[in-house]
Amino acid sequence: MSQGFPLLILAFGTLGGIWFLAAAARKQVANAKGSPERSNLIHHHGGEPRPNMPGTEH
Repeated sequence: MSQGFPLLILAFGTLGGIWFLAAAARKQVANAKGSPERSNLIHHHGGEPRPNMPGTEH
């Protein structure tokens, strides 16, 4: 067994753990929204811009 083998196991284990936590967080957000869709931003993006607030014209 080489010296780098335990380090490789640790690296892949860390990546797997991060992936698992990200998937769990993604599922929690989808459940909270009641929809597995990715984001409302994608569906509502590109509409008319909001008017500027008074005093913020450049």
